Amino acid sequence: MTAAQLIARIKQGDLPPAMLLLGPEAYDRRRLKEALTASFPEGSVTQHDLLELTLAEVFDDARSLSLFTSERLIWIINAEAVLPRGKASSGDEEGDGPEGDSAPVAAYLKDPTPGVTLVFEASRFDFEGEDKRKLDRVRKFYSAISAVIELRRYASHEARRETESLAARAGFRLADDALDLLVEALGADISRIAVEIEKLSLFAGNRTVTADDIGALVPDARATTIFALVNAVGRRDRVRALEFLDTLTRDGEYLPLALAFLSTQFRMALVAREASLKSGSQVQAYFTKMGVPMWGSRADQVYQTATKFSKAQLERAMKSIYEADRGLRDARPDDRVVMEQFILTMSGK
Repeated sequence: MTAAQLIARIKQGDLPPAMLLLGPEAYDRRRLKEALTASFPEGSVTQHDLLELTLAEVFDDARSLSLFTSERLIWIINAEAVLPRGKASSGDEEGDGPEGDSAPVAAYLKDPTPGVTLVFEASRFDFEGEDKRKLDRVRKFYSAISAVIELRRYASHEARRETESLAARAGFRLADDALDLLVEALGADISRIAVEIEKLSLFAGNRTVTADDIGALVPDARATTIFALVNAVGRRDRVRALEFLDTLTRDGEYLPLALAFLSTQFRMALVAREASLKSGSQVQAYFTKMGVPMWGSRADQVYQTATKFSKAQLERAMKSIYEADRGLRDARPDDRVVMEQFILTMSGK
């Protein structure tokens, strides 16, 4: 079940006796908590921490009758803290043997208290890498709970779509380039984006927010200047590239980071040229198929760079990036001079 599906059930008053929230996405978790809390009478919400209480104590509270209301929401954080540790005596993997400590979950759900909703929150582990096995253990431990909501991190295109919706609900519009830069500058972290949208709504009024506004108001927006520098170099726009470099230098930005972004841009452009891609949409489809998702504007930037430079020039660009990187690593280098030389080389005819 997704967060949106659960919110729809909440609006219909269709709540299961227990739910398990899996995953680290804080934005959806906050939305769910707000929606659930709003559906219960004031003063009927309780929070427990399984680092401090046992499952038995939580279920004892769930079975106790309230003098004030028959409807209660009990929110339980650190749900993963109750997983058994150590190897099962049967030789199974950790936590995969007989899990006696999980028995209270199944026992309670055979006869749940009417009007009481339990929400178990397990936010420590992600769905990929080494965390996946740990998350599977959490899921197995709480297998008696049928309502499982996966709170996965937003992909870039999903974060872009949600950002656009947040801005619309806040009563203003983001220009396309401002929307792309905001999402990219904040790493598609929708929780951080939501906070910045609230701030931007106070500034924008009813007008359209531009990329320059993002650069001035968003704390991490100096990263947008890096992206602007990358795009200016990709367009062979020497004047703008040097202006952006001046801004980065004044702000004390770590210039090797800008060079790293430039390296990515030119590598993608070289791949696009070697693959004979003929448009931004082809670039987007090609890299997405390779497992490197990108939205349309980013694909257009890569395609633009691929068309501005020949294959030989792109190959020389990679050599120039290597030399610039080596220059930045020299003892006591002047980073700005190194980057200026790189920009002048790349924007030459």
